[in-house]
Amino acid sequence: MLSDSTLTALLEFRRQRNWEQFHKPKELAAALTVEASELLELFQWKSHEEVARLLDSAKRERVAEEIADIAILLSYLCHDIGIDVNAAVLSKLRKNEAKYPVDKAYGNAKKYDE
Repeated sequence: MLSDSTLTALLEFRRQRNWEQFHKPKELAAALTVEASELLELFQWKSHEEVARLLDSAKRERVAEEIADIAILLSYLCHDIGIDVNAAVLSKLRKNEAKYPVDKAYGNAKKYDE
C-alpha cells in the first residue's frame, strides 16, 4: 500500500516518540474506526453534488488528511501483526471474484447471497 520509504518514515516517527507501547492491535483497530468516522463525517448528509463541490474546494485537504490518518493506522497495524496488505487484498479479490461473477454481479449492487 505505502512505499517502503514512506513506511520506514512512519515507523521512525513512531519510534522516536516511543508510541509503539500504545499501538497494540486492539487500539490501532479502534483508532481506525474513529478515523474512518471522521472521514465519513465530512460527507454525511451531503448530496452527490455537495460532495463534488466539497472535493473541489479547500476542504479537499481535510479529506486527504483523514485518508492519511486511516492509511497510517492501517500501515502500523499491518506492520505490527505481520500482514502484507497487498497480498491480503489480492487474496480477498480472488474470493470476491468467486462470490461475484461478472455475469451475475454486473451492474447489480445486491449482495452475493440475495
